[in-house]
This record gives sequence, structure tokens and C-alpha cells, in this order.
Amino acid sequence: MRRKKGFGYIVSAVLCASMLLGGIEFGAGREIPVYAAKKDDLRRQNEEDEKNLGDLEEQVDELSGEQEGIDSEIAALSNEISEIMASISLLEDEIAVKKDEIVQAKLDLEEAVKVERAQYEGMKVRIKEMYESGDSNYLDVIFSATSMESLLNKADYVEKLHEYDRKMFTNYQIARQNVEELKEALEIEESELEAAQEGLEEEMASVEEARAELEAISADYAMQISKAKQQAEVYKTQIRQRNAQIKQIEEAERKAAEEAARKKAEEEKKKNQSNASQSTTTSKPSGTATVNKDEIMAANGSAKGKEIAIYACGFVGNPYVAGGTSLTNGADCSGFTQSVYKAFGYSIPRSSTSQRTAGTQVSYAEAQPGDIICYPGHVALYIGNGKIVHASSAKTGIKISNALYREIICVRRIV
Repeated sequence: MRRKKGFGYIVSAVLCASMLLGGIEFGAGREIPVYAAKKDDLRRQNEEDEKNLGDLEEQVDELSGEQEGIDSEIAALSNEISEIMASISLLEDEIAVKKDEIVQAKLDLEEAVKVERAQYEGMKVRIKEMYESGDSNYLDVIFSATSMESLLNKADYVEKLHEYDRKMFTNYQIARQNVEELKEALEIEESELEAAQEGLEEEMASVEEARAELEAISADYAMQISKAKQQAEVYKTQIRQRNAQIKQIEEAERKAAEEAARKKAEEEKKKNQSNASQSTTTSKPSGTATVNKDEIMAANGSAKGKEIAIYACGFVGNPYVAGGTSLTNGADCSGFTQSVYKAFGYSIPRSSTSQRTAGTQVSYAEAQPGDIICYPGHVALYIGNGKIVHASSAKTGIKISNALYREIICVRRIV
């Protein structure tokens, strides 16, 4: 919507300029309300856009700060995920080792079972041979001894044989039990490691979910920041466009004002020539414009500015003196304007160059009685209706002239 309005302003400004430069005349002392209204409207829109631009910049700063905080949280969660993944990797290595140990324990258990079974079978064979044949066999072994020493030795042999079988069987049972207990312990450790791994995986899933949520929020902030920056560029472009329109309007105002002042000066010249005896005027040196005090009072502007303009006109005809500041005995251009303002209690710089920075700047179209008109190397006091009073030269002294007799650099308002 703003672009459409801005384009309408450009079209309106161009049409107005075309009408003015095409020959539409303005009456004496009349403003150019169309231009003024357009400028005011454009400036008001610029103020609104500048405020909106400031609000957007604050919003971008706030969003950027929040995004930085979220990105820091994302980085912390990423580090946490990396640590969890490292822990899971270590657990996987431990689980792999445990699985290998369990496989070996199973193999050891199978071997122990085989040895135990072989020992058991061997013992059964010996027992069977010794006991299933009856006590006579055992007695035969005893009574076959030829001496007491032989008897004792044979009895001891039988006893040791039984004792050996019992010990071997017991040892293999213990070994088997130890292997079974080791296998069971390894399986418990494996299950604990797997449970720890499962817990870490669940924790990592939770952290990844939290990180994904924060990344979504960060992306949303990034999108909002991007949109705000795009809108800010729109505001900046509109402000630049309006400033260009304002410059065009001011240029058209200046040209229209120059044309109106020229025509007004011609009308005044004809009027003064044909009706000099009927108007209350201030005498001027030969070749200078005339001014009517009533015209000054009728012009737009402050009462103080008009009073200053009328006061300055009272010294028309007095001499020009280079470096002088006397309104009666002689002054140069800047000495004249300085002394006039000094009479009303205002202090302005001495030179014509430094007076270009005094007060505030206005456009020529906005000039009012009492304003200082600045030319290259020269200054004058505007008295209204396109006229100035100034210390012109040593030949012509203080006189009234057309304000557009030379190119204007700027207009400064003191009061």
C-alpha cells in the first residue's frame, strides 16, 4: 500500500510541476499549498517509516539475542549428545568383550563337563570291577599278601585309589562350578552393560528431541529476523524514494517561486511606474526596485521579521563601505545585515560566508521578511514579494533589488 501511495505522490508532483512550469500564475504573496501539502505528507510518512524502522531494528536485536541464547543451548546439547555417543561406543566395546568372555566360558564349561564325565565313568568302571564281583575279590587282594607289610601296602593302595578318585571327582566338580559361576557372572555383567546402553540411547533420544525443538525455534527466529530485515529495507527504500520526491518538489517550488517573483516584479514595476504618486514608498537610487511598507506587513511571516525588514529599508540610499558596519555612515553587505539584527538584540557572524550557517535553513519558496538571502560572496535581507534590501556596492550603496538577480545559495532564518 505504501508503494502505491508513494507512486501517487510522484505522479502528483510531476503533474503539479508541469502545470506550474507550463504557465500557471500565482498572485502576489501567495503560497504554493499543493507542494507544501505534498511535502508535509511525505515527511509525515517518512517519520512513520523511520519510527517503524526503529521498532524493527529493536525487534531484530531482541530476536538475535534470543537466538544466540538458543544456539548456545543447542551447542551444549550437541556436546552432550557427543558425550553420550562416546559412552555408548565404550559400552558396545565392553559388551563385545563380555560376549567373547562368555563364549570362552561356555567352551571351558563344556570341556569341564567332558572331563568330569570321563572321570566319573572311569571311577564307575573301577568300582564296578572291585565291588560288583563281590567281597572275595577285595579279600583276595588282601589275603594274597605274603606278609604283613605286603598286606598293609595292598590295603593302602586300595584306599589311595579310592581317595584319588574322590579328589579328582571333587576337583572337577569345583572347576565346573567355578566355570558355571563365571559364565553366570559374565552374563549378568553383559545384561547390566546392555541395560546401561539402552538407558544411554534413551537419554540420547531425549536430548536429540530437545535439540530438534530448539533448532526449530532458532529457525523460526531466523525467519522472523529475515522478514524484519526485509521489511526494514522496504522502509529504507520508501524513505529514500520520498526524499527524492521532496527534492523534486522543492526544485519545482523554487522554479515556480522564481517565475512568480519575476512576474510579480514586472507587475510591481509597471504599477510603480504608472502610479508612483499614489503609493507611500521609500526613495531609492536610480535603477533600484521599490518597496511598499504595507506590502511587507501583508507578506507571510513573523511580526518581528517584518519589523526588521521595514527597519532595514529605512537605510536605503546610505553608502556602501567595504569592511564597514555603520547603517548611516556606510557598511558592506554582511556588516549591514549584522548591524540590522544587532539593533534588535540578535548576534550573527560578521562575514557573508559564516552567515550562511546562522539560524536555520529554509527553502527560497518558504522565505519570509527578515530572512537572510545568501549568494556567492554576498548576503541580503529578504523583505517579501521577491525583493531584498542590501548593501550592494560602492557605486549603488544600500538599495532594494529583485531577490533572484543572482543565484541563491541558501536562505537562513534568524527569527
